[in-house]
Amino acid sequence: MDSAAPETGPSLVFDQKAAPHSWLDDVVGLATGTFTVSLGLFLLHLSTAVTGGTAGLSLLLNYALEWPFWALFAVVNLPFGVLAVWKRGWNFALRTMVCIGAVSGFSVVIEHFFLVERIDPIFGTVAGNLLAGIGLLIVFRHGASLGGINVVALVIQDATGIRVGWTMMVFDVLVILLALLVVPWPNVLLSAAGAVVLNLVLALNHRPGRYIGH
Repeated sequence: MDSAAPETGPSLVFDQKAAPHSWLDDVVGLATGTFTVSLGLFLLHLSTAVTGGTAGLSLLLNYALEWPFWALFAVVNLPFGVLAVWKRGWNFALRTMVCIGAVSGFSVVIEHFFLVERIDPIFGTVAGNLLAGIGLLIVFRHGASLGGINVVALVIQDATGIRVGWTMMVFDVLVILLALLVVPWPNVLLSAAGAVVLNLVLALNHRPGRYIGH
């Protein structure tokens, strides 16, 4: 005897339509994301560590030149934000440039109000990269970025066919290797491990279809 197939109700996850973010969602989300990134970079700076991308390059230049990190981060990343106009349009690019400015601003605030005399380099490097990865994830999910080499990687991919991931990996390796010129080698090894942590946070969580808001 045939039995009727059991009825199933609507899925709370898969049947839900994507809900757009309100302007307040985006403001709070981008503020939260940029603050979290700034806090992560602050911990990395305390640990004399670097990470991948232009954030790592900004830290490296800070160690070498002793210029303010907030200024270096803005100078290094804003040109990539302008380039984003070409690849992603004005809305994305403007959000990106605002976020770059926010990270620079929060960096100044955190430096003045978060007074830490000593931090374990291992903890600081791991925690800093975790926070930076989480913050970046929030920023990405609210339609922005922090500039960075990913924009250039997209241009190179369009022109040569070289995948974005390869370009970004080469850049990250170069930043870590350059750190050997100004950072003690144990810190460079920690930095390399920390960069892997940051990229794992993004790789495991920033996937199409896993987040239905936009």
